[in-house]
Order: sequence, then structure tokens, then C-alpha cells
Amino acid sequence: MTTTSRAGRAQLTERQEARRRRILQATAELAGRGGFDAVQMREVAERAGVALGTLYRYFPSKVHLLVATLQDQLRQLHETLRKRPPTAAEPGARVAQTLLRAFRALQREPQLADAMVRALIFADRSVSPEVEVASRLTSAIILDAMGAEGRPAPEQLSVARVIEHTWHAALITWLSGRASSAQVRTDIETVCRLVDAQGGGPRQHG
Repeated sequence: MTTTSRAGRAQLTERQEARRRRILQATAELAGRGGFDAVQMREVAERAGVALGTLYRYFPSKVHLLVATLQDQLRQLHETLRKRPPTAAEPGARVAQTLLRAFRALQREPQLADAMVRALIFADRSVSPEVEVASRLTSAIILDAMGAEGRPAPEQLSVARVIEHTWHAALITWLSGRASSAQVRTDIETVCRLVDAQGGGPRQHG
């Protein structure tokens, strides 16, 4: 587990948080220009203005670094969606709007998208805590769009997991050239209909 994972982001000093931000920004820039292979730890350190040993204390490997970059992208998306939430009337349509908005953002930076998805694919058990955080962030985005309030019901959590799995599979097939953008949109819209079929809106309290 990384230093920042153990200590928790809330316990980082202002200087450490600024250093972490520079590292993640440098990683996103390199990945955006050249994908997974362009992210080299030494170059990230130089671009971020930190010592290589410091970078490794924060992120033990390139996969850790790219999964953290994914977490950062998801947090930014979640904040944006809270400021400008989807407007569709039905919960399923709101989830579809949310994911399609995220997909359009990834289409604008396909190299960065490919690097982050590859990192998820390559992640071993040592990266499990970081992958779990990324998964929780994705689920939170989906549940917010569904309108789940308080503690989500088991069926809402199940639907959110199925949507998340479909979302990741759709990205992989799109990035590998085995699915068109139109197919991704269709798959997302199709799976999001599960929300309405399962009554995925706010829970009713008796």
C-alpha cells in the first residue's frame, strides 16, 4: 500500500498535497501524449519536480501511479456532476447521461483513457486497495445519478455493480478497436435501463 493510501489523503500536509497534485498532473500529461508506455517514473519525477525516490514513496509502481490518476479523474468528474447533475427525469436515463458525459471526456483524451484502463487490467494484489477506491468512486457516481439516498438498498448496489462492469468492458472493447463509439453508447443506454426495471430511484421509507 502506498504512503498516501496508508496515511490517508486527509493527513497530507499542504506541501505534500501540492507535491501529489504535481505528480498526478505530470502523469496525466505524459499519458495524454503517449499512453501507457509514455509514463516512465523518472520522467514523471522530473516533470513534477520531485526526486525519484520521493515519487516511489508515494507510488511504488507505474500501475499504482496510473490508478491514482484514474482516482483523481473520477473525483473531478464527481465534483463536476454534483455542480451540473444530469437532468433526465428517469433514474436510468440520468445514469446513462452521466456515463456518456464521462465517455465523451475520455474520447477527447483516448491515450490517457487507454493508459488508465490498462493500469486497471495490469493491477495485481498490491494495487487492490487503490483499485477498490476507484471502484467505490465509480459506484458513487452511478448511485448519485440514480438518486439513491442514504444507505443504498442491496438491489441498487447490485445494479450499480452490473453497470460498472459493463462500463469497464465497453471501454476496453472501444479502446482495443473492437467496438465503435456508437456501440458503447448503445451498451451503456441498454444496461442503464436496469435501474428503472429494479426501481433504482430514491428509497421509499415506510
